[in-house]
Amino acid sequence: METATGATPAQIAARAEEFMDRYRSLRAEVSKVIVGQDEVVESVLVAILAGGHALLEGIPGLGKTLLVRTISQALTLNFNRIQFTPDLMPADITGTNVVIEDPSGRRMFQFQPGPIFANIILADEINRATPKTQSALLEAMQEHSVTVAGTMHRLVEPFFVLATQNPLEQEGTYPLPEAQLDRFMFKVLVPSPTLSDLSSIIDRTTGTHDSQARPALDGQQLLAMQRLGREIVVEGVVKEYALKLALGTQPDSEFAPDTVKRFARFGASPRGAQALILAAKIHALLHGRYNVAFDDVDTVALPALRHRIILNFEGEAEGITTDSLVADVRKKTRDASRPQVGV
Repeated sequence: METATGATPAQIAARAEEFMDRYRSLRAEVSKVIVGQDEVVESVLVAILAGGHALLEGIPGLGKTLLVRTISQALTLNFNRIQFTPDLMPADITGTNVVIEDPSGRRMFQFQPGPIFANIILADEINRATPKTQSALLEAMQEHSVTVAGTMHRLVEPFFVLATQNPLEQEGTYPLPEAQLDRFMFKVLVPSPTLSDLSSIIDRTTGTHDSQARPALDGQQLLAMQRLGREIVVEGVVKEYALKLALGTQPDSEFAPDTVKRFARFGASPRGAQALILAAKIHALLHGRYNVAFDDVDTVALPALRHRIILNFEGEAEGITTDSLVADVRKKTRDASRPQVGV
């Protein structure tokens, strides 16, 4: 097998082994603080290693903020937390021009960077701010830059937005605009802990236990891991399967199941297909494989697509979830593309 850059099998095997060693070190540091939530942690790390942003949703108190902070501690990167509130303004995020006076007494404008100028941004309770303030992140998330008073300011690489939000049923929340949701590679649902995990959490947080995550990766190592992920080649049949999954979320597509045609108003954009492919490449590497399999695409399909399906009125009235629609798309596509189970 060769990668897109023409690396030999021995070279890619050596680099993949190094990739897995670094990931295991990172995962071990996170596990010192975070109890359980293995799927949540892996999904967030897959998004980071694929170069994407992640949105974590769950009721307050489940450790969403702690998880993001712990990951930032395990990465030697600049970290800023932005607490979103209804009175937060766009300039509070991006920064603004302020008037300064030079030694000669002449006044001039100077750009004062906002908290967005860091490698990892924790957008805490992002849906508690107004849509106008939420939209301040759009350019940063897509272009890795911000524009203030007509001047573009580049952000330092690597750059990630790891946002948390409460369910919309909570008071004082605003739904995220569809354009902003689409810029998150993954939307990860954080479940309540199991009995054993809750017991471990109580032991750690009500006793003398005080573990801290230590740095396991720096920025250059992280960028190298991202580049390796992009070099993995996806075979044509697997690529076609991923693309049909993305298209199957669109109600006017020939690949959409009847439930999507009935209950969905919009489906995944090309960013959804990009998220599927990039995340599947990282997932394959994390599990010791140098090629993407159907199962890799299946595993990342739910967090990559669930937030890109917009329900119509009938779907909302019937209580349909986008997770169920993704499951229907996956079943129909799998039955058509994979008549035999396994790869």
